[in-house]
Amino acid sequence: MKTTMEETHLNKHLSEHHMKVTKERNIILRSFLAASRHVTAEELHTLVKKKHPGVGLATVYRTLALFCACGLAEQRQFGDGHTRYELTYNVKHHDHMICTHCHRIIEFENEAIEALQNEMAVKHHFAIHNHKLEIYGHCWECTKKEGARG
Repeated sequence: MKTTMEETHLNKHLSEHHMKVTKERNIILRSFLAASRHVTAEELHTLVKKKHPGVGLATVYRTLALFCACGLAEQRQFGDGHTRYELTYNVKHHDHMICTHCHRIIEFENEAIEALQNEMAVKHHFAIHNHKLEIYGHCWECTKKEGARG
């Protein structure tokens, strides 16, 4: 199996911090990458267990913390009480719309929003290091269902 750039990045971090490259870490990383969505540790554990039943939930939690520490992933809170993990390594910046009814997460990019944020930073003599835009509301499907009820 070909090594991904994420595995290379993780292995470099492990080496620099005198940590071991383990089969479990690579299994969890490949499952995380295959998920292609914002996952909770429990959801990732369920995905991992399908092929590797010996990997425990605690190992998944520790490995996700490691992914965050080395810049592969980031913890996200979207108002539903669950911590989700999002791949951030080599991923283009994007923002999120979160449905407060079904919890669907819609990723989007908008250059006009980015330009406006930069314009406001210049106007207020502010140096942006990072930002997150999260918009909460109802997705089209939930809005349509609510309209049918009301």
